[in-house]
Amino acid sequence: MFDIGLTHIALPATDIEQSIKFYSTYAGMKVIHHRIDAETGVAVVWLSDLTRPFVIVLIQTKLVHPILSPLAHLGVGCESREHIDLLCVRAQQEGVLIQAQKDSGYPIGYWAFLRDPDGHTLELSYGQEIGLTLEQTF
Repeated sequence: MFDIGLTHIALPATDIEQSIKFYSTYAGMKVIHHRIDAETGVAVVWLSDLTRPFVIVLIQTKLVHPILSPLAHLGVGCESREHIDLLCVRAQQEGVLIQAQKDSGYPIGYWAFLRDPDGHTLELSYGQEIGLTLEQTF
């Protein structure tokens, strides 16, 4: 398999382990690569949901600025509205819920915004039909 098209987004992270926990919990991602960069001594982690050749690259840093924040965000399609509801309950309890779940109708669907440990925004969504739209395009 060759890397063609959009393959990753790199985000600075002040606490890699906290970020791994966040993306594992809320985006179903797993660490597929972890290293200390030989030149800089900085921790680098690749996270994937294993559904396509795309990763979030977390790069350890002391300060995060600027952040990926609303409306700039990462979007994750979820399996159901109920799954989003469960994640939002947990996010509320953990103090990371930015925008509670909302149904914006077609084509936006059911969605919510969460804040990762460094202030980057993650959107959980159901019903956006990006895959279906892509199939109909070709």
